[in-house]
Amino acid sequence: MINVAVIPARGGSKRIPRKNIRSFAGKPMIAYSIGVAQESNLFDRIIVSTDDKEIEEIAKAHGAEVPFLRPAVLSNDYAGTTEVIAHATQWMLDQQWPVKAICCIYATAPFLCADDLKRGLEALESGPWDFAFTVTEFDAPIFRSFRRHPEGGIEMFFPDQFSIRSQDLPEALHDAGQFYWGRPASWLEHKLIFDRHSFPVVIPRWRVQDIDTEADWRRAELIMDTISRLGL
Repeated sequence: MINVAVIPARGGSKRIPRKNIRSFAGKPMIAYSIGVAQESNLFDRIIVSTDDKEIEEIAKAHGAEVPFLRPAVLSNDYAGTTEVIAHATQWMLDQQWPVKAICCIYATAPFLCADDLKRGLEALESGPWDFAFTVTEFDAPIFRSFRRHPEGGIEMFFPDQFSIRSQDLPEALHDAGQFYWGRPASWLEHKLIFDRHSFPVVIPRWRVQDIDTEADWRRAELIMDTISRLGL
C-alpha cells in the first residue's frame, strides 16, 4: 500500500497571476510544497494536478510527477479542492495504484513543515477518521465579532456573548490551508472535511498565512524572512 501527495496547481489564478510558480524567496512557490513532501519521506509518489504546461515543467524540474493534465472543467474558478483530489484519486485507482492515503498539499504553503505532515498521517491512522488537516486559532475571539450596517453603525453576530470574559469563550479554530490527509474512499465520496469525522492538526498562528492578494504575498515574504533570520 502507498501514500500519495497531490498538489493542486491550476494556471489561471486571478488575484495573483501565476502565483503557484511565481518566485518566492528565491524559488517557485510550488517548489516549497514539493520539497517538504520529499523531506517528510512519507510519500511513495508526489504528483501535481495541473492544467498548465509551464507548471508541469517546473513541477517536474523539482522532482514531482505530472502523470495527467487536469481537465478544463476542474480548472476554473469554481472547481473545489475535493473535486480536484477526487479526480486524481480516481485516476490512481484506474492505474491500479494500491493507495492507502492521499494528502492534498496546497501549492502556496511555504510554511509547511514535514513534522506536521507526519502528525497528520499519525492522526489519520489513529482512529476511524476520514481526514486530518491543519488548523489554527483565530487571532481574536469570533464571539466578539460584529458587522457593519450599510447605513452606519455595527451589530454583534453573538450579542449574548458580550458580557462573557474572553478567557471563558469557547475555543474557535479555522482551516490553516496547508494540507488535508484523507482516505481514498473519503475523497471519492466527497465527504465534508469540516466535520466530526476529521481530526484537527493544530499549528501556531505565526506559521499560517493565506496567500490570495498582493498584501498576503508581502506579509508571507516578511514571515519567511523572519523565519530564515531566526532559524525557526
